[in-house]
Amino acid sequence: MVGESDNKDKNESRKIAIALVSLVLVFALAALLMLPALAEIAAVHLAPGLGLKDAAVISFFITVVIMIVFAVASGDGLLGELQFILGGFFLFFVIVWLLVAWIF
Repeated sequence: MVGESDNKDKNESRKIAIALVSLVLVFALAALLMLPALAEIAAVHLAPGLGLKDAAVISFFITVVIMIVFAVASGDGLLGELQFILGGFFLFFVIVWLLVAWIF
């Protein structure tokens, strides 16, 4: 038997899920609409220097070295921290990539 509190919890969780899904859809639509403007800004401000392709190669190797140092220093080695290394790798890669393209 399902109690009244269970029904209230189900309704509340449905409302929260609908709100979260709609929020994600709004953010996705906003990102899609802003993509041409962001591409133009990136082309104007990042192209005169090193360029995004060369900066991506440099950023990849810098990020790999940093992640290996972090994994060894953490104590569990490469396999114990794999889920954190993967998330950190992509975050570090994007940050270092854009900073190298911007500065140089």
